[in-house]
Amino acid sequence: MSHKFSFFFQENNLTVISEFFLAGFPGSQFLRILFFCLFLVIFCGTICGNVLIITLVSTSKNLHTPMYFFISQLSISDILLTTDIVPNLLHILLNNGGTITFLGCLSQLYFFCVAESSECLFLTAMSYDRYVAICDPLHYTSIMTRAFCMKFIVLCWLVVLIISLTDSLTIPTFTFCGPNIIDHFYCDLIPLIELACSDTFILQVEVFVLVVPLVITPSIIIILSYAKIIFSVLRIPSSTGRQKAFSTCSSHLIVVSIFYWTIFSVYVFPTKGEMLIISKILSLLYTVFTPFINPIIYSLRNKDIRKAVQEKTKKHSIIKLHT
Repeated sequence: MSHKFSFFFQENNLTVISEFFLAGFPGSQFLRILFFCLFLVIFCGTICGNVLIITLVSTSKNLHTPMYFFISQLSISDILLTTDIVPNLLHILLNNGGTITFLGCLSQLYFFCVAESSECLFLTAMSYDRYVAICDPLHYTSIMTRAFCMKFIVLCWLVVLIISLTDSLTIPTFTFCGPNIIDHFYCDLIPLIELACSDTFILQVEVFVLVVPLVITPSIIIILSYAKIIFSVLRIPSSTGRQKAFSTCSSHLIVVSIFYWTIFSVYVFPTKGEMLIISKILSLLYTVFTPFINPIIYSLRNKDIRKAVQEKTKKHSIIKLHT
């Protein structure tokens, strides 16, 4: 029996899949090793960059603001996403594919949904924060209080942790009777639906219902927030004032654009024919590259974070000289 297939038998003689084979990326061994090295570097950079952001926000007093608090939560979400996807991706590249148990596949899908859903909500919170800061600056401190931010973040994590269980609890009720090859580099919802032998209408309805509060509604809030931000910025008389106001949200706008463009391309407006290759490439963008570039965008384009890094480096150097 090929290593790509693993089955067990129920009493009614229906062959049921107990493992899936993730095909990964086709190509020569040299190309796969090259991608392995690239993704390994990106993985290490992602972890280090996001841990740095979390550490700086936690320890630097000048970063104890709602905006940076939301950025630190986004970094936690990015770490969760990249540790859920990349280690198994590296294994797949080295072995030209790899098997994953049914339970392992469900676990990967669950944490993927948690990370992606939380990122949607955190980006929405950040856009609202910028909206209040620019459009209603006099009431900013009374609206974006520490208590409000903490309650909002706790609620977001609870919502995504509970809602993401819905798909993970529904999928085991379906029958997967072969084939078991997933032409992807991780267990995603669409390939699993395509492999199911039983009717998946209930799951598709669940996904449609959950997409509204987790993706559609946040994207509408972000669009409306930035529409009002742009309108307010254009009303500022001086070009210097307009540039300063817009610079406070430009980094967030870049991250939002990359994230939502790839999400909508894969899940909302999927293409036919070239779907498999394009879907894999786009999936790489939001599962591997986006968590990597987020801390780079926020650090390189943010003087407060650069200042915090310089202060920590200087403080560490002084301590090292005295020891």
